[in-house]
Order: sequence, then structure tokens, then C-alpha cells
Amino acid sequence: MELSDANLQTLTEYLKKTLDPDPAIRRPAEKFLESVEGNQNYPLLLLTLLEKSQDNVIKVCASVTFKNYIKRNWRIVEDEPNKICEADRVAIKANIVHLMLSSPEQMQKQLSDAISIIGREDFPQKWPDLLTEMVNRFQSGDFHVINGVLRTAHSLFKRYRHEFKSNELWTEIKLVLDAFALPLTNLFKATIELCSTHANDASALRILFSSLILISKLFYSLNFQDLPEFFEDNMETWMNNFHTLLTLDNKLLQTDDEEEAGLLELLKSQICDNAALYAQKYDEEFQRYLPRFVTAIWNLLVTTGQEVKYDLLVSNAIQFLASVCERPHYKNLFEDQNTLTSICEKVIVPNMEFRAADEEAFEDNSEEYIRRDLEGSDIDTRRRAACDLVRGLCKFFEGPVTGIFSGYVNSMLQEYAKNPSVNWKHKDAAIYLVTSLASKAQTQKHGITQANELVNLTEFFVNHILPDLKSANVNEFPVLKADGIKYIMIFRNQVPKEHLLVSIPLLINHLQAESIVVHTYAAHALERLFTMKGPNNATLFTAAEIAPFVEILLTNLFKALTLPGSSENEYIMKAIMRSFSLLQEAIIPYIPTLITQLTQKLLAVSKNPSKPHFNHYMFEAICLSIRITCKANPAAVVSFEEALFLVFTEILQNDVQVMSLLLETHKSDIPSSYMALFPHLLQPVLWERTGNIPALVRLLQAFLERGSNTIASAAADKIPGLLGVFQKLIASKANDHQGFYLLNSIIEHMPPESVDQYRKQIFILLFQRLQNSKTTKFIKSFLVFINLYCIKYGALALQEIFDGIQPKMFGMVLEKIIIPEIQKVSGNVEKKICAVGITKLLTECPPMMDTEYTKLWTPLLQSLIGLFELPEDDTIPDEEHFIDIEDTPGYQTAFSQLAFAGKKEHDPVGHMVNNPKIHLAQSLHKLSTACPGRVPSMVSTSLNADALQYLQGYLQAASVTLL
Repeated sequence: MELSDANLQTLTEYLKKTLDPDPAIRRPAEKFLESVEGNQNYPLLLLTLLEKSQDNVIKVCASVTFKNYIKRNWRIVEDEPNKICEADRVAIKANIVHLMLSSPEQMQKQLSDAISIIGREDFPQKWPDLLTEMVNRFQSGDFHVINGVLRTAHSLFKRYRHEFKSNELWTEIKLVLDAFALPLTNLFKATIELCSTHANDASALRILFSSLILISKLFYSLNFQDLPEFFEDNMETWMNNFHTLLTLDNKLLQTDDEEEAGLLELLKSQICDNAALYAQKYDEEFQRYLPRFVTAIWNLLVTTGQEVKYDLLVSNAIQFLASVCERPHYKNLFEDQNTLTSICEKVIVPNMEFRAADEEAFEDNSEEYIRRDLEGSDIDTRRRAACDLVRGLCKFFEGPVTGIFSGYVNSMLQEYAKNPSVNWKHKDAAIYLVTSLASKAQTQKHGITQANELVNLTEFFVNHILPDLKSANVNEFPVLKADGIKYIMIFRNQVPKEHLLVSIPLLINHLQAESIVVHTYAAHALERLFTMKGPNNATLFTAAEIAPFVEILLTNLFKALTLPGSSENEYIMKAIMRSFSLLQEAIIPYIPTLITQLTQKLLAVSKNPSKPHFNHYMFEAICLSIRITCKANPAAVVSFEEALFLVFTEILQNDVQVMSLLLETHKSDIPSSYMALFPHLLQPVLWERTGNIPALVRLLQAFLERGSNTIASAAADKIPGLLGVFQKLIASKANDHQGFYLLNSIIEHMPPESVDQYRKQIFILLFQRLQNSKTTKFIKSFLVFINLYCIKYGALALQEIFDGIQPKMFGMVLEKIIIPEIQKVSGNVEKKICAVGITKLLTECPPMMDTEYTKLWTPLLQSLIGLFELPEDDTIPDEEHFIDIEDTPGYQTAFSQLAFAGKKEHDPVGHMVNNPKIHLAQSLHKLSTACPGRVPSMVSTSLNADALQYLQGYLQAASVTLL
């Protein structure tokens, strides 16, 4: 595409159409842009439009399209073509910073994001002048430009907060600090001075405070990995100014909005974070500033209101106190009983209250409420921060703190008892306070693993939790019901089993509650209880103990999926899956009804799959129902196929794992219904998505295992397509092992004559890949394949095919690959295949005994004994560590392994060889009888002493000798 006016005009027209609400106009325009984005100059045309178009809507549209284009295409993925030509890459990097800084804010944000994406890949090695160009703009004095630089720097450097330490990272951070730390500090001081100068100018203050927020975020990122020398030397400047800003209050910056945090709150929140970082990681250097910050943050907490807009500020301020109070050399700041009482009374208790905003979220935004409350994403909430502070204080002051809070808990419960319908929030706070006090250590899997011994959890459960759950009305006081259920979940390891057993029917009852939070918590609690382990690692609850509730449990779980807001509730579906897993045969009488309901649900969600976890658990539940039923009655597989096949044909790639399980369950030939699907599995479009590959390969393996003869006779024209899939997979470093899985199944199961004509081409492809890109993973897979080939077709056939490609190649493969690399093979079955294959090469390949290959016979035997006796060689070259990880953008392409559809490990040599060491001894004995005297002399003259000793052990165990 040329940079011409005609092309700019065409692009403008199509961008306009992408904004059209009519899909008939919008979609073809989107498709056109997709089709031309691979052309040279396409990104430069977008940037030209962004700069020169007179239409503001087109400028914004071009900036968003450009950002998304960069996001999709900038990264260079190994084994895939470069999607942006080098000339365009150079031109983009030369112009984008200037363009970003001269654009209005709306476009500036899009271009800033694009720079960050490019920077993640190219900075610093391929974009060394980026920092210099950005720092030079600080001199402009234009805060629109300065904020653009700061925003871009923040999105570039924030990854330092979560990167693993490495020399490469240190080198990059040092480079950034050398160029950026001093200009940033000077800008910080200058901006604070300008704030004083413009103290009465609201619009100027808003711009300046936006800068200060970004500067404070950059300070956090640049100091996160370690304390840089520059910031240690300039700590006075930064900390004094941070302290001043923390105590600043300017009426012009206050907002009337009760929900949205203003600039002042955001700045103070970030400063609390910065102070907490220094208090936790650099306490020695920070010690002299700490008392000032504790006082300032304490005053902040006791003077800040309950409005939602202050939530982030309050939670960060409390987190600062929490991080300080649990460090031994700060505990003197908190030792005084009055201080502790004051913290409990003025900070912790007020911030544990259930506010109107929480109630609104509970009722109207239950999904977000559950995510925050159950999954721990409530990190920025006041309650979570107050809870962390309680735990921090309990580290050194458990007795006094428990004593102070016990009084609060009792008075709250008394208030509730006086008038439950009005004072229910008091009980909610009491339960939360008890939970905070009692929880010392917690994991998602096991709940509380360490509890405060000063709190009697069972007594509280019996007196205050059970009565709420026993109430006949499951819809009364929903928040307290949710609290009670959550208490069971959290303290399931502390409450005795008999009390938990009493609570199971109550939880089943609450699956009918109208409140989404309540019935979700009930499902989650049941699922957690059903996974608990008792003695001997068996489940704590047996199927027999749950048997009385089976019918009502299954009925209520499936009914809960029909309640408003829960049609795709992942917690309910996970509870269904776990119930199936625990109850096993007890669910068989209900399977016809259950599978119908699951199939209907499957069909409904397949139209618009939006909840990956829900879908995953649903497939697990289907797999379990097949597995449990067919174990008791293998013929039942036909009923499942009748129920599921119509759905599967419609949504093939989503259900491949379940289909594999069904096909593997068949003992005889492949049914015709499956054969009708076989050609569709070879369509290239299915293999484009990385996430489909593992499941599709497994399904093709099931076809080959169960229907190789049918394929050879009725679908021989599809064999090239099958090998085409293998060729595609083998070319990718990430998926080559999947290609070998497929190839091994072809070799093992297909009739030899059906693949004869393709064999040589298969080996040529493998050698080409070995030449172009030899990785440890590929070599391990290659070794297993050639040994399987040797077992299937014979050692002589392997030697002949190698030497047929190139004279003496067989010797080269032995010398350069098999002998030096066999130690790298891992996995019991894989090692066994290699052992049996090499044994065949040693004992059933005449050229090994009487040609130039004879010199390799003893080294090959030595390497086989090494495979048996030496530890696995698991070294991987540095450059290969990340080749297995492939970028899988978006939910639709991800592959999720179904645990209950697991494939049984298959041993292709199990029927012929039990112990490969005995097999080697017997085969050597047989060879020595055919050529007496040669084998003992080859063994005794060339094998090292250790290997010889091991070999004699094998011969003794097999009760044979070498003649």
C-alpha cells in the first residue's frame, strides 16, 4: 500500500464504516481492514490519518485501530512470519513519540499504550533512544506533553513491580535510573513549587496533581526491586515532599462525587503505598522518617469519611499501618494499651461496618461482590485492610487485641439481639471481627490452617451461626446467611466433623435462596466440604454419609442454575462436578435426568460461551457421568452418544475431549457416526487455534487406535490430510511433541501398507526440522519415534530407510543422536520403548554385526545400560527454556485439560516386553547363539567396568549366558 491520498481516502471510508451500528456495513469494513493490515505502509497510513485528518472522530478511530494493530502484530513469534515489515517498524519508532506528545489527550492515551507495547518488546536493545527522547520533553514546560511522557513511562516501567530478578532486568533498571532518576526528581520538586504558585487556580492544580500522581507511581516502580543508590541519596527530598503532600488539604481539589476518588485521594493513596514499600523493604534507611509518616497516616485515617471515594485511600493507609505493626523493631510504636484501644476503636471497627454501598453491591452487583469476598480480590476494600491490620497486631499483641475485640463482639451481638431486623449489621460486623481475629493463616484449598487459640470457634458456630442457618426462611437476612455459610467455609478445618455434617442439609436448603450471593456461597461451601480429606487421604465425608441427601442435593443444585442471575454460575457447576465425584455409583439412578439437563445447558452456552470456568466444570461433570455409568455398564455408552452427539456435531472443537473419552470407551470398531466426523477434524481452520491442538490430537489418536482399519479401507484419501496435520505441528517448537503423538499413533495402529508410500517423506521432514531447529524436546520425541518405528517395522527396516535417504545416514544417527542423547529421554513408557528399540538394533540388525556400523555396537550397548542405570539428563540449553510457552490471546483459544476426561497412559510394548533389562539379556543370549564367541569378546574388550557389571546382573536375572 502506497502512502498516497487515494489510499488515505479509502482508509478513511472504511474506518467510518467500522463505526456504523448496522452489522451489514460494519463487519465487511472490519474484514477489509483485517485483510490489508499485513501490507507494508498500513500502520503508517493510520498514523498519517491520525496526524492530518480534519475529522476528530476519524483521528480517534485511527488511534484505537493503530493501538490494536500493534497489540496483535508487534511481537515476533518464533516459527511464525514477521507480521510488520522492518521498514514500518523503524518508521513507527521514529515518529510515534513526537506524534503521541502532540496529540490531544484522547489520542495520546492510545498512542502511549502502543509505545508501551512496543517498548515491552524492543526497549532497550532495539529502541535505545526512547528514554532520551522522552526525558528531553521534560524541558518543554508544557504539562500536556510532560504528562504524556509520564503516562508512557509508567506503563513501561510498572512491569518492574512483578518481574523476577535477573541480570538482564538489573541492567535495564540501571539504564533507566541513569537516564531518568535525576530528571524525575527535578520535575517532582518543580511541580511541587508550581502547586504553591498556582494554589488558587483549580484547573492548573488538576494538571499538576495528575503529574504528581504519575511521578509517585514511577517512584514506586523504580524502587520496587531494590533501593537504588540515587533514591537513597535523595531520600530527604522525596520523603519530606511526600509527607507535605500527605498532610495537604486544598478545597479546590475536593470533589462532590461520593463514589469516584479525586486527584487528592489518589495521590495520598499512592504515597501510602510508597511509604509502605519503604517500611517493609528498606526499613533501616527509612527508620528516621517512619514516626512522621505513622502520625500523618493515623491523622488521615481518623479524619477521613465513610464515603466510597475514600476507600482506596483508607485501605492503603490501613495497609501501611499493618505492614509497620508486624515488623519487630516498630512494635514499640504500638505497645501502649491506649494506642491499641484507639486503633481498634477509631480505625478497625469503623472500617468493618457493612455500608450502604456494600449492601447495594450484595443485591445488585453480586458477581463483583462474590469475586471480592470469596476470591480475595477485595485487596483494596476497607474491610480487607482492617482484617489485615488485626492480623498484623495479633502477631505481637494477640492477648490484648483479642481482649479488646471480645468486648466489641459481645456488645455488637447484644445490640443485634435487641432488634434483629433493624440491627442485623451489628451481627455482620461481629462475625467479620471474629473471623479476622481467629484467622492466622489461610489457603484457598484448605481454608484456615492456623487459628487464634483464644477464640472458641466451635462455641461461636453453635451459638451464633447455626441458628441463622436453621431458620426456616432461607430468604431472611441474606447477608447474615452468607456470613454464616462463609464461616463454615473458612473454619471447616477447625469445626468438628459432626457439626459440619449437621450443616450439610442446611447448605443444601440454601441452594434455593433467592439471593445470588447466598445460593452461590451454599454451592461453594458444599464443594469445599466434599473435597476435605480425612484419615488415609480419603475424603472426609463418604458417599454413604451423603447418601440420605443425594436426591435433594442434585435437585437443588440443578434448580439453582435456573434462578435469576445464576444460569452460568461456575460455583454451582463446580459443586455439581464435585458431588458426582464424591457420590460415584450413587448418582447412576439419576443419570438419565442429569445428562438431559447437562446437554440442554451445554447447547445453550455453546451459542455464546462466555464463562470458561463454568464450561470447564460442565465438561468435567459430563465426563464423570460417562465414566461412572460406563464403568458399571459399558453398553450405556450408546445412550450417552444419543444424548450428546447432536450437540457435539454442532460445537465440535469445544467438546473434543469428551468425544475422545466416549470413543476410547468403545472396545470394538469405530461407529459410523464418528467416521462421518473424521474428515472435518483435518480441516486446517480447526488447527489454527493453538488451544484446540491438544484435544484434537487426542481425538485423532482415539480414531487411529479404534478405527485404523476403517480409515485405511474407507478413508485412505484422508491419510495425506492426516500427515499434513503432522507436518504443521512438527514445524512449531511449541507443538512438535503433539505432532509426534500423532505420528506415533499412525505408526503403531495403521496397517503398514497404508503408510508405505509416505514413510520416506516423513523421515525427510523430521531431518529437515532437525537441521533447521534442533531442540531438546524435539530430540527426545524423535528418539521415542525412531525406536517405536524399529519395534513396529524391524531394526533392518529402520537402517534401510535411513540409508535410503542418504548413504551411511544410519551410522550418523546412531553416533550423533541416539548414543549421546538417549540419556535425555524421560517417562517410564518412553524409556521402555527406547530400550526395546535399541535392543532390536543391537540384536536383530545384521549390518550392526558385519559392516562399518560394527564399531558403534558397543557404544550403543553402553548408552542403553546408561539409560537403565544413570540418572536422567534433564539439562536444557538456556535459549530453550521458554519455547514451550505460546501466546494464547483470549478465552476462545485456550486449552483446558479436563481432569475427569484424563487419558490412560498407553504402553505400546507392554504386551511383548515386561522387563526391558531381562529382554536385553535374553536377546543378547539369542544373538550369541547365532554367532558364538563374538558377543562376549565385543562386550569384554570395549564395555566399561560398571556397565559390564550391570550387564552381568541382567544376564543372571534372566538365567542366561553369552556364548
